[in-house]
Amino acid sequence: MPREEAKNPIQVIERMMKLLNVLSQHPEPLGLKQIAQYTGLHPSTAHRILSSMSADRIVDRVEPGSYRLGMRLLELGNLVKSRISVRELALPLMRELHSQTGETANLSVRHDDEIVYVERSSSGRSAMRVVHVIGARASLHVTAAGKLFLLEDGFARLRDYAKRTGLAMHTKNTITNLALLERDLERIQRQGWATDNEEAEIGVRCVAAGIRDDAGHLVAALSLSTPAERGQYRPPADQPHRRGLIPIQGRIKVR
Repeated sequence: MPREEAKNPIQVIERMMKLLNVLSQHPEPLGLKQIAQYTGLHPSTAHRILSSMSADRIVDRVEPGSYRLGMRLLELGNLVKSRISVRELALPLMRELHSQTGETANLSVRHDDEIVYVERSSSGRSAMRVVHVIGARASLHVTAAGKLFLLEDGFARLRDYAKRTGLAMHTKNTITNLALLERDLERIQRQGWATDNEEAEIGVRCVAAGIRDDAGHLVAALSLSTPAERGQYRPPADQPHRRGLIPIQGRIKVR
């Protein structure tokens, strides 16, 4: 590597990132001339850096003068993915949600026909606190988070769930009629987020959004619980519903 580039490691890294960004935007291999044009780098500079990256398998040289992203990136990506915890990544957002709303934020996952609370964020500042004990369980059809998983299953499997569980009543507000539950899930499908109205516990309302992995599968749910006396959740009129509130594991996101 020329002495000038060796003295400027940050500049070399910036140029490497330019090359990676360009290659990531093109599924087909790119020739050196195209790469230089897209990055604004001199062809000789691009060639030197690409050669070094090729030696480390960060890029693959498909044929002389033609490059694409290398398999080493896939190996590193899978390693990062295997070490990422949804809980660790969701916790900062849960704290932010609690800070902004003063309400209890919950993270839950599905286990069979129930959701399991795996994390919560609550400071106890409210006169009346809603607390879901970590490890506690609840039926899918009585919680906002659980309804997201039922919707993910589809309406055909919803009928199977109804037969298995009998849509057991937890409170006077629990939806125990399959047709009404289907109608509720259709509403959730349209709006993109779920609610329960004192269906699991009298005096507690909840709103929830799903967390999806990079394949688009629902893996967890993030919810806010609030005493019913503070009213039902409604999104601000000047803030339309947004999908993808937090990036998790690349393309994992709250929806």
